[in-house]
Parts: sequence; C-alpha cells; structure tokens
Amino acid sequence: MSEGRCEVWFYHLERTGLDQALPELLEKTLQRGWKAIVRSSVGERIEHLDGWLWSYRDESFLPHAPADEAGAARQPILLTTGTENPNAADALFLVDGAEPGELDAFKRCVVLFDGGDDDQLRNARAQWSAVKARGFPVSYWKQQARGWEKQA
Repeated sequence: MSEGRCEVWFYHLERTGLDQALPELLEKTLQRGWKAIVRSSVGERIEHLDGWLWSYRDESFLPHAPADEAGAARQPILLTTGTENPNAADALFLVDGAEPGELDAFKRCVVLFDGGDDDQLRNARAQWSAVKARGFPVSYWKQQARGWEKQA
C-alpha cells in the first residue's frame, strides 16, 4: 500500500439514524479544514439533506449546496448523486449504497450504513471487500452508547 492512500472508514449506524450521525461527522470534517462531498444513490436524499443541514440544530448550520446549484463548487460541503469532485473535497461520504468510484483524490471515504437494513448491510460488506481488494486501508466503526468504537 502506498503512503497517503485514501482511508475508507465504514460507519455502522445502530443507535441513531443518518440524520443524527452525518451532521456530527461533517462538523468534524470541517474542523479539520477539509471539504466534503456527500454522495447518495437517491436524488430525494440530496433534497432532504439540503434542507436538513440548514436546520438540524437551532444554533448552527453546515454550509453546503446541492451540486446542481450555481456556485456549488465553492461550498465546503457538496451534496450529489454524481461522481465528480468539483469542490476538491478531501472527504467523501457515501450514503444509500452510493458507489465509491475513484478514491485517489480523497484523503478519507466514509461509508455510512444502517445496521437494521439488510440491503445496506449486504452492500456495505460488498463495498468493504471491493475497496480492500483495491488496496485501500479500511476500518470499521460501530456506533456505541458513548460514540463510535473502532472494531476492525
């Protein structure tokens, strides 16, 4: 494995849903000074997240835009169903079984999946095997009562 390869982290959601977990992870990403892309395989998820990230907490919001809006490439968080990286993001977040595609431009790829959904579990296992076979460093994080715990 070469130095500086994209790390692929799998986040197994068990205690909260995507709406609770994703904003926290995006906040940590921005605190690092990184930009992010959230890629979904479902267009309706992009619409939902566009509204949610403005209002998920009363005292703050996460600056973002859907990829199809004018000037979206200047945003620190881009929401998309596409495979491009127009905002030169450091982190890629995959939801709803979205495929990772090319990962070389990213420092980290985070695959979020619902532990109560058999289809998402199967898809996450297949993605784990695929990115590991491509030589990317992978780790598995499980949601616990006090946050995330690395399992593998």
